Amino acid sequence: MITIKDIAKEAQVSEGTVDRVIHNRGGVSKKTELKIREILDRHNFSVNPIASALAMKNKHTIATLMPKHNADDLFWKSPHMGVLKAADDLKTFGIQVNNFTFNQYDAHSYFETFKTLLESEPTAVIMVPNFSKETKKIVALLEDKNIPYLFLNIDIDGFKNMAFVGQDSYNAGYIAGKLMHFSSPNAETFLILQARHNILKNNAVSNRIKGFNDYFLKNNVSSKSQTLKLESLDNTVETKEKINSYLIENPEIKGIFVPSSRIYITVDCIENKTLENIKLIGFDNTPQNIECLLNDSVSFLISQKPFDQGYEAVRILTDYLVQNKTPNSKTFLPIDILIKENVKYNERSEYMFESEQS
Repeated sequence: MITIKDIAKEAQVSEGTVDRVIHNRGGVSKKTELKIREILDRHNFSVNPIASALAMKNKHTIATLMPKHNADDLFWKSPHMGVLKAADDLKTFGIQVNNFTFNQYDAHSYFETFKTLLESEPTAVIMVPNFSKETKKIVALLEDKNIPYLFLNIDIDGFKNMAFVGQDSYNAGYIAGKLMHFSSPNAETFLILQARHNILKNNAVSNRIKGFNDYFLKNNVSSKSQTLKLESLDNTVETKEKINSYLIENPEIKGIFVPSSRIYITVDCIENKTLENIKLIGFDNTPQNIECLLNDSVSFLISQKPFDQGYEAVRILTDYLVQNKTPNSKTFLPIDILIKENVKYNERSEYMFESEQS
């Protein structure tokens, strides 16, 4: 018997897209819908009424609590898209996903958004633990109501989250150190650019920096790193002046490591003549970062597979809610090293899903 998975494979779309066409839920382009219906007719496909009734009976609601994305910081768009695709693919299992977003620089926004989320009475929660103090309050409320929760992207010790889905940030930083050394084997000094905002709240960034420095220590490489701490990585006159002044005062610096998704701002801040002689390594395949990779301003990007993070988080909770399957405590996504020659092949699933929505 042909399945929705078979139809999706033949049509080269997601299972969720096929499901939307079968149940006339919309959100699919006319061209894609026509293609799917032709395949359905050719195989005489019919919906299994027993499976549909079971899915309707066993409904679960997963709520997500993630930062908003905008034109200047597109990173969080990818895990959000991954969540949407998983919600589509797993809807036949009786899973509904409600998404709640907050200002990642505002602790008040984080906690207030969570209170709104809690009013929706979710069965389980996927959350990005952005602020330690507020996370303690949030977790206490979830545990009081016996609502299972999973940490996404940022892993904080000392909590009873049933799982973490994201990157092994220490190893990602270690790989960045290795890439920097191979790119400039004779260089003695590298610079780490860090925003104070990240210093205070994001242990993923701290772990990357530790991994970066440990590469040189563990391999007895004489190169060393310096750290320039900025108020923010926004492209302001003050940021630009601080970075360029530091590089002028320290001409021995041959590489810059930015342990966050905003390396494109660093590129915009550095004078062109200086940029030509420095290797830059950063994180995440946002459109702005990819542009820097393609024009050779950035040597390497390390991808966190953010789309897959969102997708896997929903899938893991679905397995737990529907099949009572206990997840691994840590689910680390592959660490992809992106260069200009391979970046267009990264995150193909995300691009396909986006095209289906248009």
